[in-house]
Amino acid sequence: MTGNLACEVLRRNFRRFQLTSPECDGHALFEHADALVEILEPHPRVSIVLSTSWVSVLGFDRAKGYLPQALQKRVRGATYHSTFKSWWDSATRHQQIAGYVMRHRLTDWIAVDDNDVGWPEEKRHHLVHTDEQSGLGDQKAQEILAHKLANGVAK
Repeated sequence: MTGNLACEVLRRNFRRFQLTSPECDGHALFEHADALVEILEPHPRVSIVLSTSWVSVLGFDRAKGYLPQALQKRVRGATYHSTFKSWWDSATRHQQIAGYVMRHRLTDWIAVDDNDVGWPEEKRHHLVHTDEQSGLGDQKAQEILAHKLANGVAK
């Protein structure tokens, strides 16, 4: 949710991590989480699965801990698991998500990601593809996600 791949540089600071490159000025980890809180508010049954490299860097609990409490309550898992580390590191984001979907037999799901590499056309209706710089800070991405949540994932 930072929406800025160049900002994926971390510096440890008193047991917390901070983004630390010139491109990160004005950005924070999961910086658009409040927008997601607002979008999900009318949908109390929606759960979240983290599909982010931050889980492999920080660990599941620490990555989840960077989210607002309203989102933390919704988190049910992560696509990353250390058991699959060698595979996960070489898989596309779509493969990571598809693996989780298959293992957990999900049928009604939406992925929000700035990485659309490897997404087959027949699965793209599950994807809200965001801009890598603005992520969910982009109003259009927010509208698309809200529409999919309100109307179901279009096939």
